[in-house]
Amino acid sequence: MEQKFYDMMEANPVIAAVKDTDGLEKCCRMEEIKVIFILYGDICSIDGIVRRVRECGKLAFVHVDLITGLGAKEIAVDFIRQQTGADGIISTKPAMIRRAKELGMHTVMRFFILDSMAFENIEKQLAVVRPDFIEILPGVMPKIIQKICRMVRTQVIAGGLITDKEDIVAALNAGAFSVSSTNQDVWGM
Repeated sequence: MEQKFYDMMEANPVIAAVKDTDGLEKCCRMEEIKVIFILYGDICSIDGIVRRVRECGKLAFVHVDLITGLGAKEIAVDFIRQQTGADGIISTKPAMIRRAKELGMHTVMRFFILDSMAFENIEKQLAVVRPDFIEILPGVMPKIIQKICRMVRTQVIAGGLITDKEDIVAALNAGAFSVSSTNQDVWGM
């Protein structure tokens, strides 16, 4: 799975982050999009959303913290694995990442970089749990991305506020492995 993800990201380092059905359908039609971060849904709809992504031949990562009706307990990850067959999860919670790793799922741990204490938090969390990737938000801070890339061994995804090609290039040049965005104009770049 890890090599498949790397290969897909090498083909196009832009990850479509979808927050509604219209966005999902648009990125499913886009050949260049290989990986989709699912940022919406509920326990009744998430199976169909993931199925649609997989039917399009793309990798599906569910932001488990954002799925309505799922709790903040590890059993939510079991539900996503068993009921949807998603390729991976995204979460801000170490327990969710740990459980997904136990289940053999790909993991993205999301961090919000708000202040200098956030750097300490990244180091502490990565010492406890080892996600496959970390996603830092906002992703439009090249100096911060560069600092984090030097600080950690985990591949970095830059997300949030990515609005144009300049943002993508700046994040990748700073060391980010890829970028994620809900901005549909960015998906085809």
